[in-house]
Amino acid sequence: MALSKKKKWAVFSLVLLLLVAAVGAWWFFSSSESEQRLPTAKVTRGNLQERVTATGTLNPKNYVDVGAQISGQLVNLHVEVGSEVEAGQLLAEIDARVLEANVAASRAQLRAQAAQLRDRKAQLKLAGQHFERQKMLRKDEAVTEETVQQAEASFISSQAQVEQLEAQIEQNQSSLAADEANLEYARILAPISGTVVSINARQGQTLNANQQAPLILQIADLSKMRVETQVSEADISRLTIGMPVYFTTLGSQGDRWQGNLLRIEPTPVVENNVVLYNAPFDVENLKGKLLPQMTAQVFFIVAEAKNALLVPTAALQREGKNYQATILHPDGRQEVRQVKVGVNDRIQAEVLEGLNEGEALLLQTSAVAKPGANRMPGMIR
Repeated sequence: MALSKKKKWAVFSLVLLLLVAAVGAWWFFSSSESEQRLPTAKVTRGNLQERVTATGTLNPKNYVDVGAQISGQLVNLHVEVGSEVEAGQLLAEIDARVLEANVAASRAQLRAQAAQLRDRKAQLKLAGQHFERQKMLRKDEAVTEETVQQAEASFISSQAQVEQLEAQIEQNQSSLAADEANLEYARILAPISGTVVSINARQGQTLNANQQAPLILQIADLSKMRVETQVSEADISRLTIGMPVYFTTLGSQGDRWQGNLLRIEPTPVVENNVVLYNAPFDVENLKGKLLPQMTAQVFFIVAEAKNALLVPTAALQREGKNYQATILHPDGRQEVRQVKVGVNDRIQAEVLEGLNEGEALLLQTSAVAKPGANRMPGMIR
């Protein structure tokens, strides 16, 4: 009976020992696995850009609003929206019958005045000859002094009539030039080469140019586009003239267009209590993929690092003006190290000093237990 009790105690002790061992092993491996499951990221090498993002609108850099300088009915319109035109090409015609009649009348009047001028010059020549003859006769006292004076007055009067008629001819020539110019204005020619992007008048419409020049169409050179970019006041101080910039458009399928910032316009636009400044730049559009009024997602490159050591910003802790990172060694040790940071886009940061490629860093998240939180920086566990 006593031996039976000893066996029971031995069995009970063995079971208890195994249970304690199992609990200890579970705690040990559970703790080890928990530590291994800490979120980490490795120091990698790559390229990084610090950027200011904004939205912009595409418009042609060079465009011309083509209007009418004379009034009349638009009788012919030779282009459509999207037509490619060359400088000097005929775009539209205004009814020119009245203008043609004015030109014909002015030319006829000038021909009549030219004939009158020839007659007056002939009269002037005759008056001059008569005056010279009377002066010679006066020397011989064959005529009176009054006769000479009358011949002189007639000669001077003929000179004045010729000069008056010449002035009238000059005036009418100016009027004819104006009539001919108006006649030329009846033919609307393309001032530049480009694409017809809009038409504001229709064939048969009567145009009134007495108050302001009526707009007929707009021609734009789509080979170079201007991106009008709206940048918030919080970011505008980070921009510098000439800095590189690129943008994408909706449906661009990964295409990027490059440019350089032209200027920062000082007059802001306020939209919904947000102050925005215009920062335009130009891009080439040789393939014609960019069209007016497209929306652009713009990226101004403030700083850039190539083939640099990179870490997630979630692995960095700000300590005043400096940064710290916690390195997780392969044997489980944690080391807090001072880090010098360069370019920072708020997602990744360039490492200038303090870390090596391939090192594993603990990510600073609220879910991570920080065993060394009470240690002095730089201490190794």
